[in-house]
Amino acid sequence: MRLDGQRESDNIEDRRGSGGGLGGGLGGGGGPMLIRGGGGIGGLIIIVILALVFHVNPLSLLSMMNGDGGSSQTQTQGQSQQAGSNAAGGQNDQMRHFVGKVLGSTEDVWTQTFQQMNMQYQAPTLVLFSGATRSGCGNATEASGPFYCPNDRKVYIDLGFYDELRQRFHAPGDFAEAYVLAHEVGHHVQNLIGILPRVDRERANSSQAQNNALSVRLELQADCFAGVWAAKTNQQGLLEAGDIDEALNAASQIGDDTLQKQTQGYAVPDSFTHGTSAQRKSWFTRGFQGGNIDACDTFGARTL
Repeated sequence: MRLDGQRESDNIEDRRGSGGGLGGGLGGGGGPMLIRGGGGIGGLIIIVILALVFHVNPLSLLSMMNGDGGSSQTQTQGQSQQAGSNAAGGQNDQMRHFVGKVLGSTEDVWTQTFQQMNMQYQAPTLVLFSGATRSGCGNATEASGPFYCPNDRKVYIDLGFYDELRQRFHAPGDFAEAYVLAHEVGHHVQNLIGILPRVDRERANSSQAQNNALSVRLELQADCFAGVWAAKTNQQGLLEAGDIDEALNAASQIGDDTLQKQTQGYAVPDSFTHGTSAQRKSWFTRGFQGGNIDACDTFGARTL
């Protein structure tokens, strides 16, 4: 991706080196999921099952469930066991400039897109943290992976996640890293145009299976919005040969079916929350080829 000469966004809150603000540390690995508050004994049982399946520290899940606001964190699948290992300086300083330029690019693209819809785009804040921090959706740890919180309209990422993306998920490349951020910004776009609030209302009266199905459509649409952003950046001449392949590989590596087969040897479709590898690749491609929001109606699609 050609970012030389591109501006860096001013909407970055760098909390690295601040100690996380959580008091006692919350450890453990992480996994792909959406967290909602509440649930009683049944919720505790679900947490224990999820912890066993995805090798997650249940204390981390409980902490996020009982955090401020109780709303869901919408996040990219994956984990960041090495988060914060290079908290300030060196490689992460380079990554800070990189994500700043990518965020600036999303601001330019979505500002123009919203103007075409006679709307005003309000950019999210990108929060960089190391280890753990607080969000408007509760506590975030290195296990959370990148996520968007609609309560405070902020995207949270521990830059150590990109080490995991390259090493554990075998998804190298600067555009794979840019895709992750563009996906989270896609959730912000959903929030601004009213899709996230609508889905949260539907979740309140839905079964777990229905909630999972709604989450899949939500995540695939964020992939599609990332594809729309990629199309606009390509029109600006910012993409290089192989960039789209890097994004498609990343989307494939973090599909529900791929991750579940890696962790437990088999896939459970009813438990999917982000979509299969093929679906994630398909909807990113639809956004890239369509180049506009109209191409991304996952909620109106009969099949995904």
